[in-house]
Amino acid sequence: MKRCLIIFLMLASIQFAVGQDKAAMFDEARRLRNESKFLESLILFQALLKNDSANVDYLYNTAYLLCKTGILKKDEAERQKNYHVAEYLSRKAIALNKNSADAHYTWALALGRINENAPTKQKIANAKLIKTECETAIKLDPKLAGAWHILGRWHRTVAGFNVIEKVMINTMFGGVPEGGSYNAAIDCFAKAVELEPKSLLHSYELAVSYHERGNKMDDVYAKVWLKKTIALPVLSEEDSEIIKKSKELLKKIE
Repeated sequence: MKRCLIIFLMLASIQFAVGQDKAAMFDEARRLRNESKFLESLILFQALLKNDSANVDYLYNTAYLLCKTGILKKDEAERQKNYHVAEYLSRKAIALNKNSADAHYTWALALGRINENAPTKQKIANAKLIKTECETAIKLDPKLAGAWHILGRWHRTVAGFNVIEKVMINTMFGGVPEGGSYNAAIDCFAKAVELEPKSLLHSYELAVSYHERGNKMDDVYAKVWLKKTIALPVLSEEDSEIIKKSKELLKKIE
């Protein structure tokens, strides 16, 4: 109830705020994003974007927040709507500034989210583009943890393709996309953890990658990272879900 009231008050004052001081509003929107208050931050960035639709900062931040809030929606159609709008905004940001690492990252993020519930053919078609966008983002900004994270997901996904998916890849691309190994996935997630050590998502996905690789000591490493994940502070609804999944995987391994 308290959060709903805060959002209502924000909506009531947005039009005035945009007209008065966009810089202050931008700073507040970024603060909210950094504190994992994604819905509140999205409201401000959408208002800023409505006022200036060609601002690259507004575009990629809105895209990022659409992905973050979309994953919490119960209806799949609503989630996909968020992700497709995020893809559009990211591509627009890149068209305005091809050297925006964040825009390349959010395009890859949106495509990755779309792929989570996409048919195999679409997943494969998007695979090469996701990898390219992540690598471009990292080249432009090696400290962009989110891009390392998605690249890790890419490597793990490709490494886990089944026989039918590999046949489709061979048919459509003439071979499995370059890369794709659990070792590379673990390296990417470890880099993301190094850059953002308080992120539950990075440490959880690192644990999952160890578990899926399945080498002799990998479940030991997975348990270590799951326990570290569970010990981190919870800052968002997404974090709460990650804690739940971490506990479930830890119970399964033990």
